[in-house]
Amino acid sequence: MNSSIQIISLTNLSIALIPSVIVIFILFKWSLNYKNTLYAFFRMLVQLMLIGHFLAFIFESDSSWLILSILILMILASSWIALGSGKLKKKTFYLKALISISIGGGLTLLLITQGVLNLTPWYFPQYIIPIAGMIFANSMNSISLAAERLQSELKRNVSFPEARNIAFHASLIPITNALFAVGLVSLPGMMTGQILSGISPFVAARYQIMVMCMIYGSSGISAACFLSFVRKNFEQREISS
Repeated sequence: MNSSIQIISLTNLSIALIPSVIVIFILFKWSLNYKNTLYAFFRMLVQLMLIGHFLAFIFESDSSWLILSILILMILASSWIALGSGKLKKKTFYLKALISISIGGGLTLLLITQGVLNLTPWYFPQYIIPIAGMIFANSMNSISLAAERLQSELKRNVSFPEARNIAFHASLIPITNALFAVGLVSLPGMMTGQILSGISPFVAARYQIMVMCMIYGSSGISAACFLSFVRKNFEQREISS
């Protein structure tokens, strides 16, 4: 197989924006918030260009402390963002989200990098940074969905155990749908990228199985931990009310 990957010129890359421009035009014509989308695209472009340069620097470094600092920063940021969509008080629940992502995401990252991939050294940046990003991002999304659904159910005066179960199930819907669709409806990013770079589809499939397992596991464990940790907070509210 051809092991070289095609370099996309900026001119060709601009063609990829055409479908998005059409959607933004529809938002504008229908008097919807198109400015927010424009801002989101601007941030996406700037962030990805910056991270490209930043990752090039990281991949060339040989500092375990630098990698460890980046992992800690990722956990801190994902824990804060996880509580952004709901109406939970961040100062009250941030530590619980942080511990939950550290447990679910951290243990999964350790298992994958040291048990499955056997990285040497353990902080091999080309592997650990992208894998950690996938794990922590999905743990973050799972907690965010769980927190939002938990609040909705408790507002309907559902008991905490029942609300917890509903919230936990809801937090796993995206990744469960992804399990059903992978290989049948979609070829996920990692597998597609590896195939485009010339790696055997059989090898790429094994990596994707690893990715799906780690995402499902980290998402479920993080959400379950968070829902368990916040139980006392909501039970105290019920008693005080």
